[in-house]
Amino acid sequence: MATQGHNEIRSEIHSAIPPVEISSIPLPTPGGPRSKPAAKATKKLVRRTDRDRSQIMRRGFQSGFLLLNLWIGGIFYFWVCQFEPGGAPTSLHRPAGVEGWLPIAGLMNLRYLMLTHHVPALHPAGMFLLIAFLAMSFLFRKAFCSWLCPVGTISEYLWRAGQKLFRRNFFLPRWLDIGLRLLKYLLLGFFAWAVASMAADELAAFMSSPYGVIADVKMLNFFRHIGETGAITLGVLAVASLFIQNFWCRYLCPYGALLGIASFFSPARIRRNPETCIDCAKCFKVCPSALPVDRLVTIKSAECTGCLECVAVCPAKDTLWLSLPHFPLPKIPALAPRPARLPAWAMGVGIAALFFGVVGFAKTAGYWDSHVPQATYQQLVPHADEAVHPMPGEN
Repeated sequence: MATQGHNEIRSEIHSAIPPVEISSIPLPTPGGPRSKPAAKATKKLVRRTDRDRSQIMRRGFQSGFLLLNLWIGGIFYFWVCQFEPGGAPTSLHRPAGVEGWLPIAGLMNLRYLMLTHHVPALHPAGMFLLIAFLAMSFLFRKAFCSWLCPVGTISEYLWRAGQKLFRRNFFLPRWLDIGLRLLKYLLLGFFAWAVASMAADELAAFMSSPYGVIADVKMLNFFRHIGETGAITLGVLAVASLFIQNFWCRYLCPYGALLGIASFFSPARIRRNPETCIDCAKCFKVCPSALPVDRLVTIKSAECTGCLECVAVCPAKDTLWLSLPHFPLPKIPALAPRPARLPAWAMGVGIAALFFGVVGFAKTAGYWDSHVPQATYQQLVPHADEAVHPMPGEN
C-alpha cells in the first residue's frame, strides 16, 4: 500500500510539471563560458537634424595651406636658383614662411627667446610659426596636424587611397602600436635635450654659422638632390602610409609629439553622451588615431588631432561634440553649467585667427624676415652642400 501511494504522488507531481525540451537548456561547452551574457538593449536612435560641415571646412583648410606651402616653395626655389652658377638675378625676395619647414631651428630660437627675451635675428619666422602651432594645439587639440600640416594632408590622402585600393586600412597589434608610438617622443626628447643643453651664446653661434644661415637651402637641396637612401626612406614611408593610417605622424614625427604634449593640456575635449549613444561604434571606426571614442566619455589622449571625424559621422542627436570645460557647482547640481560646445566654424575661425594673428604681428613688428645681406647668400648658397653641422664647442 505504501508503494502504491508513493507511485500515485510521484505521478501527480510529474503531471503537474510541464515538459521541457532538452535542446532549450544551455549546456556548458568545452573550454567556453557556461552561459551567454545578456544581450545589450538596443537604444532608440534620435537622429540628428543638423548638417555637419566640419569635414568640408577642414579639407578646405588643408587644401589652402598645402597650396600656400607649394607657392612659398616655388618662390624659394627660384630665389635660390639666382645664386647658383648660371642663375639669373630675380626680383623675388626670400619667403620667410619657408622656415616653417625648419622645426629644430624654430625650437632653438624659442629657447633663445626664453633665455634672452630678445627675438633672434636669423630664422625668426620659424619660431613665430612654432608659437602659433603650439597655441593652436593648446586651444583646439592637435589641430595643426589635421587641419594645416602639409605632411599630414599628404599622409591622409595616402591612407584614403589605400582604403580604396585594398578596401580597408590595417592596424598593428596594440602592444606594437604603443611601442612604435613612443618613438616620436624619444626623438622629441633627444632634440629637446640637445637644445636645452645649449646656452644663449651657443644658440646664437649655431644660427649664425654657415650651416645655420642656409639651413633652409640645405633642406631644399635634400629634396632636389635626393640620394638613394633618402629616396628609399621616403618610398617606404609612402607605402606604409597606404596601409596604416598616418604612419609618419603616428609613429615618427617629433613635431607632432611636441604638439601632442601641448594638446594634452587643452581645455577642449571630444565628449560623448552615453545616454543618447546607440553604440554603433562609427566614431571609433573613422578615428585616424584609433581612439576608443565609443567607450569613453571624454577624449583626453594626446593622439587626438581635433579632426572632428567622429563628430561628423555620429548619427545620434546631441551625442558627440567638441566642448570647453565646465565647472559644476557641487552643492547646487541643478545650477551646474553644461559644457560649452565648440562648433566647427568657431574652431576654424580660431585656427585662422591664431595663424594670421601671429604672422601679422611678426610682420608688423619687423620680426618676420631674416636680415641677411644678399652678398652673404651669394657667398654661401653655391656651396650649401659643403656646409657641415657645427659640433658642440665649435665657434
